[in-house]
Amino acid sequence: MSEPGNLRKFRFGAGGEGNKDEGGARKFVQLAQTAEEYGYDTFAVPDHLGNQVGPLAALGALTQATSTIRLATSVLANGWRHPAILAKEATTIDVLSRGRLELGIGAGWMKEEFDKAGIEFESPGVRIRRLDESLTILDGLMRGETVDFEGEFYTIRGLEGSPRPRQGPRPPIAVGGGGPKMLALAAKHADIISVAPGTTPDGKMKLSDMTLGKTAERVDRIREAAGDRFADIELNWTIAVIVITDDREATADMALKALAQGYPPNIVQDTEFTVDDVLSSPYIAIGSFDEIAEQIRNVRRRTSMSYVGVFPTQMDAFAPVIQLLKGE
Repeated sequence: MSEPGNLRKFRFGAGGEGNKDEGGARKFVQLAQTAEEYGYDTFAVPDHLGNQVGPLAALGALTQATSTIRLATSVLANGWRHPAILAKEATTIDVLSRGRLELGIGAGWMKEEFDKAGIEFESPGVRIRRLDESLTILDGLMRGETVDFEGEFYTIRGLEGSPRPRQGPRPPIAVGGGGPKMLALAAKHADIISVAPGTTPDGKMKLSDMTLGKTAERVDRIREAAGDRFADIELNWTIAVIVITDDREATADMALKALAQGYPPNIVQDTEFTVDDVLSSPYIAIGSFDEIAEQIRNVRRRTSMSYVGVFPTQMDAFAPVIQLLKGE
C-alpha cells in the first residue's frame, strides 16, 4: 500500500481495568484521573461480567470525576443490552460529560461470559447481523430522531431518542474488528474503527496478524468497504506490549523467545516472526521513548492509523511517548 496523504493528528487512549479487589471502583476513578493528568485523550472502560466495574455506571461517575478526557467503552457486548435502552444511557452520559462520550460496541466474543450469565451465545453470523441492526437503531436514537425500525432481531415503533446528546449530530460510534465481516460492518457504520489482529476461538491474538503488512491489508479492506466514507473514519489500534529499552534488537530477540514459550498468554505464536517483524509491528513497542515515537509515526505513514491505545498496566510507561507526539 502506498503511503496515505492527509494524515490525522495523533490521539491517545488508555484502557480502564476491573474492580479486582476491595476499593477497586475508587481506584478505577483514580486511574482515569491519572490518565487525564498524563495527557491521554480518552479513557476507555471494558465490558466484562467478571470481577470489574460496570462500564456505564463507571462512565457516569467519571463524567463528574474528570473534566477534559474523553470517556469511552471498549467495547460493549451488543448481546447484553437492547439498543433502545443503550441509546438512552449513552446520550445521558454524553450530556453529563458535556459531550465527551465515544460509544464503542462490538458483537461480543467471550462465550464463557455469555454461558455463565445464561445468555445465548449466537453464531458469529447472527451476532454480526444483530450488531448491524443495533448500530442502525443507535445511530437514529442518539441523534434525537424518532425511529421506526423492523428487523430480524429488533422492532422499534415511533420511539424518540432522548435526552438529546451534547455532541452533534451524535456521539461518535466506535467498532472494532479483525475479520473481513466485522471490518465491513465497521466501515458501514462506525466513526472510529479499532483495527485488531485476528483471534483464535478462545480470544488470543494471532501473531501472524500482528505484522505491519497484515495490518495495512486490513486497512485496505476498510478503505474498499467504506468507499467515500473512508476519509471520515478515524482508525485506532491498541499496543499489546511496551518495553522501554536502549537495545531494541536484543530485546526483540528476547521477546521472540518469550513468545515461543507462551508469553504473553494473550498472543499465540502461529507463524515464524523475525526481529524486524517485532520492531515494525503496530502492536509491539520496543525501544527508547524516541524510538517508539518514531515507530508509531511509521505505522501512521504506512496505514493511516492515528489513534493509539494502550492497556492500563502500561499507561505509565507510555506517557512520555505522548509528550513526544502530542499535536503531530
